[in-house]
Amino acid sequence: MDDRPRRPVGTPAYSVAQSAPHQILVCKACKHKGSQCEPGFALLKKLRAAIAAAGLGDEFEVSGTACLAGCVPDHGGSCVLGWRANGKATWLFGDIDPAQPVDDLVAFARLYAALEDGWMSAKDCPPRLCDNTLARIPAAMIVTLAGPIQ
Repeated sequence: MDDRPRRPVGTPAYSVAQSAPHQILVCKACKHKGSQCEPGFALLKKLRAAIAAAGLGDEFEVSGTACLAGCVPDHGGSCVLGWRANGKATWLFGDIDPAQPVDDLVAFARLYAALEDGWMSAKDCPPRLCDNTLARIPAAMIVTLAGPIQ
């Protein structure tokens, strides 16, 4: 019998199904307050509407997710967002004020969708996002005996 301590299973599940080619994840859990994140829910609703109005609804799914672990505890109303797609770099942005206009978030979505690999320098990002970049993670590549798979 194995007596090693086990990591507890997260509740709710931390996986988010993706139904569009690209996905924007908005954190909707506030680990600092131990409750749902009202600013996250507000930003989620606002961003969904803006993505649809920009004609990007077929390209992007905007989903709420559990903790993205990038929040700043003293910035009570700020949010963390992530952009991801198969075969593309994943981007994580923090300290996003949901009260601000979402034009720069939509502009980043347009740019991200247009790039084959999602990779760009921070100077190519809208200024608000450039200053709030938490991570740019290269696309995962899985290598098998048959060759690389993305």
